[in-house]
Amino acid sequence: MGKQPAGSSQTSVLHPKGSSEWTNVLGVRVSAVNLKSATGIIQKAIEDGRKEYVCVRDAHGIVRCQDDPELRSIHNRAFLVTPDGMPLVWALKRAGHAESDRVYGPDLMLSVFDAGSSRGLRHFLYGATDETLEKLRARLLAKFPQARIVGSYAPPFRKLSTREETEIADRLNRSGADIIWVGLSSPKQELWMARMRDRLEASMLIGVGAAFDFHAGLKRQAPRIIQRSGFEWAFRLLCEPRRLWRRYARVVPTFISLTAFQRLGLRKFPIEDAAFGSSAPKAAAAKV
Repeated sequence: MGKQPAGSSQTSVLHPKGSSEWTNVLGVRVSAVNLKSATGIIQKAIEDGRKEYVCVRDAHGIVRCQDDPELRSIHNRAFLVTPDGMPLVWALKRAGHAESDRVYGPDLMLSVFDAGSSRGLRHFLYGATDETLEKLRARLLAKFPQARIVGSYAPPFRKLSTREETEIADRLNRSGADIIWVGLSSPKQELWMARMRDRLEASMLIGVGAAFDFHAGLKRQAPRIIQRSGFEWAFRLLCEPRRLWRRYARVVPTFISLTAFQRLGLRKFPIEDAAFGSSAPKAAAAKV
């Protein structure tokens, strides 16, 4: 991956966990990866027996982190924060990471399933509904006949009790899964992964949100040309205007204005989280 030249105003450093290089986007560590490298990093972590979680992040999630210190800290403690949206890819490339590219949640899921088939990786599907999980499982196995899907569970659409969380943790651990795919929508899935990480034996928790619905054939994905254009939000807005118009009316102008402030040095967005101290090294307060 590309590194910043000495003295550049845009600085990239190694993630504290050593998983990859990253760039500061509005106070969130966004990993300098592409689909191939992210898949390889995840595989290596599983082989090494690490216990981590991965956030698949777009501009909407970055904006939500601005008003939610807990959510921002969860992202900054993640093993990877992959650039799910093109604005984050562009930020990485401006910071000197020429090989970085979009790591779209649905694509990452298929890539890891494909790479893991020959290695016997065990997958668990957590989230959505029983109907969605049934269709998702069938479609994944049709595409990857050798894949080992060791279980699935659709949690209730409410806050879980302490007893329920304990029972779910036991169920997930008994499955022997190497990867737990979490499709709860954001930020619910990020909060769940951070809360449950220490209670689960699986090496990797990966939050992929709508990937469950897409791969189950229940929702339509934007055409590739639109995905690469940076206007996927507009496609989704046209598909679900009532649900999404308030989100994008806030996210689009907020992200554009805040990143402009960061690039011009008009506002600082330091990396702060409980896991690595009150703030990251000076180099992490980079402009995107």
